Amino acid sequence: MDRLLSGDVGFGKTEVAMNAIFACYKSGFQTALIVPTTLLSSQHHRSLLERFDELGIRVAKLDRFVSTKDKNHTIKGLASGEIDCVVGTHSLFGLEFKNLGITIVDEEHKFGVKQKEKIKELYHNVHMLSMSATPIPRSLNQALSSIKTMSQLLTPPNERQGVRTFVKEYEEKLVKEVILRELRRGGQVFYVHNSIDHMPIKLGELKALLPDLRVVMLHSKIPAVQTEKELLKFEAGEYDLMIATSIIESGIHMPNVNTILIDGADRFGMADLHQLRGRVGRGHVEGFAYFIVKNKEALTDDAKKRLLALESNSFLGSGSVLAHHDLEIRGGGNLVGDAQSGHIKNIGYSLYLRMLEDAIKELSNTKESKKVKVDIKLTISAYISDEIVNEDRLRLDIYRRLSQCEEAIEIYEIEEELIDRFGELNEPTKQFIELMVIKLLALQKDIKSIMNYGQNITISYFNDSKETIKADSKDDDDIIKATLFYLRNNKPKTL
Repeated sequence: MDRLLSGDVGFGKTEVAMNAIFACYKSGFQTALIVPTTLLSSQHHRSLLERFDELGIRVAKLDRFVSTKDKNHTIKGLASGEIDCVVGTHSLFGLEFKNLGITIVDEEHKFGVKQKEKIKELYHNVHMLSMSATPIPRSLNQALSSIKTMSQLLTPPNERQGVRTFVKEYEEKLVKEVILRELRRGGQVFYVHNSIDHMPIKLGELKALLPDLRVVMLHSKIPAVQTEKELLKFEAGEYDLMIATSIIESGIHMPNVNTILIDGADRFGMADLHQLRGRVGRGHVEGFAYFIVKNKEALTDDAKKRLLALESNSFLGSGSVLAHHDLEIRGGGNLVGDAQSGHIKNIGYSLYLRMLEDAIKELSNTKESKKVKVDIKLTISAYISDEIVNEDRLRLDIYRRLSQCEEAIEIYEIEEELIDRFGELNEPTKQFIELMVIKLLALQKDIKSIMNYGQNITISYFNDSKETIKADSKDDDDIIKATLFYLRNNKPKTL
């Protein structure tokens, strides 16, 4: 298995992972759960211990905060098969397992391509489950191209509500109002500021705004023991606001924190912002997320697109929609190299995807039957007129939809829609609709080609038989009328 599990923030991906770990244990195998941060590693370790202690599943943790003695004990335990499940960060790369069954990568968008390929090589012939709320374009592209299989979690927990999202310019008045409103309803606040050096200054600014505010500061340079203590104090409600780097984005679960302010939001990626937004509104209280930027006008086009996509997609389950937006904005990445995003410029993206699709079909023995084509050479004027549909994009879309029709009735439905949207159709447009109907009827009757010379129309079949019919005149409408009459009233020639 090489499966991508895409489920929105707080939809229960960890629950799926726990079921996989349990199934693996029951079958006599070990599990490796790889996470991007030490914070998430200790949270998962705590959850797994609570869940599996009574079942006798032996769980261990490996990250930079584990003492050398414990680390050596865990490494020996994995090699001897004493430990059933290990959760950890990059420390898990290159370890010896007695009988590894499944590797689970949580928050897969946090790992680079080289790291993910390394994980695959290290744990060869082992099931792989990647989990993310917003997969990176490359992973999503692999899933959509059938290189990976993909599952989605679409149902939110019962009491869960969407997080209301706002993009705002920095104003002291706004920050003060947002924090006070959250405190009035008995909640706590996250303030994300991604510069460790500048953080004490920001802390001073917040203290000047609200002198009575109880604030805790967290970042990666604070020792692990202190981080753990402060986190527990914050969880117990001893602080009102936590100012932290984006270290809090991965999987932290604190249902009492329901407002988040993200300073310098334009400097974050789409997945990061969606993950940060997912830290609030995790209980049954509505969450608020504020993406703070210095100057809306000075934003780059891509930053505007990202923030607009996030602001307009703040409903529950919007993670996969955002991942598709990200794929559109950044491109699908390089499946044969290590680019997480971007297009393969040399051959063009759509041609590359078609080649990829053909290769996958060939390898998975799912070659589709060749599509039969009909060659229509009638001397008539038939096209969707720009007088009727004057926008190129719309015209192309109508051509595409007409070409995908499989029944004549579908074509006539599109014709009705066009009349409804653009008014009475002119001759070339009507004739193009009729031409599409001729094409469909001809395909159903195994006709190879239809052509005319003046008012004589020759119809050739795939079995090499031919028939000639005569129209009343060589006018466009008579040729169409005669061809349609023949196709509707003559039985197909058997091959």
